[in-house]
Amino acid sequence: MVIAIDGPAGSGKSTVAKLIAQRLGITFLNSGSFYRGITLCVLRASLDYRDQEAVLALAESLAMEYRQSRLVINGEDVEGLLHSDAVDALVSPVSAIVPLRHLVNRKIREIAQSISVVCEGRDMTTVVFPGADYKFYLDASSRARALRRFNQGVSSLSLEEIEESIQERDEKDKKKAEGALKIAPKAEYIDTSDLTLDEVCAIIVNKFTL
Repeated sequence: MVIAIDGPAGSGKSTVAKLIAQRLGITFLNSGSFYRGITLCVLRASLDYRDQEAVLALAESLAMEYRQSRLVINGEDVEGLLHSDAVDALVSPVSAIVPLRHLVNRKIREIAQSISVVCEGRDMTTVVFPGADYKFYLDASSRARALRRFNQGVSSLSLEEIEESIQERDEKDKKKAEGALKIAPKAEYIDTSDLTLDEVCAIIVNKFTL
């Protein structure tokens, strides 16, 4: 079984997907973490993100896997390093590299071939798993999303700067040549702006016919 969840940054899809996976006892996959992990490695290697061949070669050399819903690259748990301001600033153009998207999508599909998964990202319902058993699109106002990130305490930016960054990210994600952010046909749309995590999870779980 494949449960696919899409939506913009800060809509709550990562946390919700993790909770759903825990409740159902199945595997959680986060495509965004793969791109963030690759971006982290690009920064560490001091690569020019515009050099697509170099970025792709680096990504192909990385051993990426999930252990207990945490991304591990070359044996290092990098989950706590994926949401820095530096990674945030670069992940959109890195994830827009079409051959890189093919690499990540292939990895995700391979994992899902033999197990049930909850996967989330920006093109899970449209590109990676258009035939998913269940499809959801989580959304929220840019202000609500900025406030969530601000309250996490992981950014040095002001609330207004975070909101501006989120709005810019949205525009870039919607204009990607491949894997653009959009609502898939038959995807259940959920505005999470004024909902708790439990309320969002309840809406999703109530759609299942397990």
